[in-house]
Amino acid sequence: MGVMAAAEFLARSTTLTSVGWIGYIIIGAIAGWIAGKIVKGSGSGILINIVIGVVGALIGGFLLSFFVNTAAGGWWFTLFTAILGSVILLWLVGMVQKR
Repeated sequence: MGVMAAAEFLARSTTLTSVGWIGYIIIGAIAGWIAGKIVKGSGSGILINIVIGVVGALIGGFLLSFFVNTAAGGWWFTLFTAILGSVILLWLVGMVQKR
């Protein structure tokens, strides 16, 4: 992935504008925990949940940016986006681990 592709991905996926970094970490922790409940049936540690949630939010933001203006969303939209991306992330990790 080139620098331009990475910049494009981040520009498309970021929903940081309306929430801020602290909010993003809180939302990431909640989303990672919820996604862990949905996919595996149990949550991981708080740090793992935050990482899963934040990475999931980037994935979800990227996917949803093709359909809606993700930068305009607030807390609830960002949480929904993070949960969606986190579930996808955990599902993909689960698929890789099964092989």
